[in-house]
Formats: sequence, structure tokens, C-alpha cells
Amino acid sequence: MSESLNISAFLASTEVLLDVRSPSEYAQGRLPGAISFPLFSDEERARVGTCYKQVGREAAVELGFELAGPKFAAFIRQAKELAPERKVRLHCWRGGMRSEAVAWVLQMGGFEVCTLTGGYKAFRRWVRITLATPKPIVVLGGMTGTGKTDILHALAKLGEPVLDLESYANHRGSSYGALGMPPQPSTEQFENLLAMEWAGFDATRPIWLEAESRRIGTCRIADELFQQMEAAPTLAITRPLAERLDYLVKIYGHAKTAGLVEATERIRKRLGGQRTQAAIALIQSGQLHEAFEILLTYYDRAYTYDLERRHQQIPTLDVGGLSAIAAAQKLQTAAKRLFQAKQGWPLPQTSAPQAADTPLSRSN
Repeated sequence: MSESLNISAFLASTEVLLDVRSPSEYAQGRLPGAISFPLFSDEERARVGTCYKQVGREAAVELGFELAGPKFAAFIRQAKELAPERKVRLHCWRGGMRSEAVAWVLQMGGFEVCTLTGGYKAFRRWVRITLATPKPIVVLGGMTGTGKTDILHALAKLGEPVLDLESYANHRGSSYGALGMPPQPSTEQFENLLAMEWAGFDATRPIWLEAESRRIGTCRIADELFQQMEAAPTLAITRPLAERLDYLVKIYGHAKTAGLVEATERIRKRLGGQRTQAAIALIQSGQLHEAFEILLTYYDRAYTYDLERRHQQIPTLDVGGLSAIAAAQKLQTAAKRLFQAKQGWPLPQTSAPQAADTPLSRSN
């Protein structure tokens, strides 16, 4: 019989991880590192589910074996290729019949198998609990083109805990943010990735995040985490306009003209018709510095509005002329002063939901 592990033990294990749900379930959201190993195709799963509802459990089980039985030998062969040491973890949606069936087949093939108690549904509960766990945050703010993402990467190189939201979302956070980036994950998968990272952070050290709106492209930041970001202290950076324009041309200069024009059209209502047409004309003629200068009128106005909405005095550092590493070092010093001034970094005044299992703790 396979061993059933709670979420903490399951995540701490290092065996090959197999997701036996259907391909569409896997595509929607999965445990990071899981390999799709479906017992049923999407069509087969639908047939079994319909049979269960219309006829009953016994008939659905018989149909399930009829559909999956011919695949059993192939399951064993495939598992041997994926896990030569013949040790695997696997899960389905609720830790029910699908995981039990695949576990039985693999055990008959000589595998040591452990399953996840409660299945993927238990993992999703863990994700919500983890993202609601209060930890100290310092938010890096600054207008578009100041190089915040590069500075975050530099902070990480200097040993600072960093949660790069845009990297996990595969998006740079503006109308132009998808240009040159891989497809975005679902919001569900975005949350899964963030939770795994969040669980590993030391709760005694401030975690650096870039200031973001609730949505990064199509990915939505979980309310539990966004509330912590909203309550966290912010350090903002500034650069001269010329440096910002150079940076934007460096990032987007290789994008296709059609993509830049389409992204500009998406902000027409907020940029204004006249400015939009002028920016598009400049893009089409290859005058990107001039085009981005027009576009920054909208983004700078949006940034200023957000500052006014917060009603906060945000410390601002001029990083003009500095490399990402030099700017990161300057921010480290400023954060240390902020920490000392507050006599300890404040945790958001929120309480995380309680759960039977303690969230996984892993080293950075």
C-alpha cells in the first residue's frame, strides 16, 4: 500500500513528482516541478464523471478500468524512464481513486510510491495559507524606465531576499510588458509559484518586491500578498529622463513595430488620441526615444496619482548615472536606515488562516 503524506511532508520530499490529473487540469495549475502523468485524457475523464453522476460509483469505476487498464504497462515503462530509482510521489485532485489506481499500478511494477493526502486541492489550500503568512517587505518604487527590475536582480546578487513578481508572471507590468516574453501562466499557476518562493523566505529579513498593480498582465496578485505589499514601507528611485528613455529603448528596441503599435493603441483612451497618433507615427518611423517620451506622459501621471492615493511620504533616492549594482548598494543602505528608524521591521497587521500542516520551510 502506498504511503499518504500531508502537504508539508509531500513538498519536503525529493522524489520524482507525477501529476495524474488530466492534461487540462495540469495546464491550469500544478505543483512546481510536477510531470504530467495523466490516468485519463480530458475526454475520458469527462466520460467517467458523467457515468458517476448518471449511473453511480460502481459503474464509473468499471468504466475507468476499462479506459485505463490497457495503459497500465505503458505507465510502468514511462515511470521507469522518469524515475530510474523507482521512487515517486504522485497526486490527483482530491487524493482519491485516480492517485490510488496509479499508485497500485506502479507498486505492482516495483515502485515505492507516496501520495498526497487531499491531493492538489490540499496544495491549493496551502498556497492560500502561505501567501497570507505575514513577512517583512520593502517595496521598490519608481517611475517607468528607472530600471527597477535590474536593480532587484542586483539586490539578489548581493544576497538580499527578492521576490521577482514580473519574472514569475512573464510580463513587465505595462501595456508593453508582454513584448518579447514567454506566454503568461494562469493566475492559479502564478500563485503556486509565488507561494513556493514565499514559503522559503526567512521571516526575519525584509523581502524586496517591485511596486505593482493588482494585475501583471493577465496574472492577478493574490489579495493576501497584495495587502501586505500595500502596507509595506516603500523606497523609490529616480533617474534623469534621458537615462529612462535609453533604458526603455534598450528593453523594447528590438520589439516588432506592429507589437509596439498594438500596445500603444491599448492605452489610447488614457494617453489621448492626439498623443497616441503622434507616438505611433514616431514608432513607425523608428524614432523610439521620441515615442517613449510621449508615452511616459501617461505612465508618469499614473505613477504620481498612485502616490497621491497612498497619502504617504516615500523616501526617494536618486540613482542617476549608477549601475544596477551601485543603485542596489545605495538601496541597501537606505533600507538599513529605515529599519533602524522603525526599531525593527513591521509586519503587516494581518493574521494568516490556520491549518493542520505547517507551511513548508526551505532555505533561500
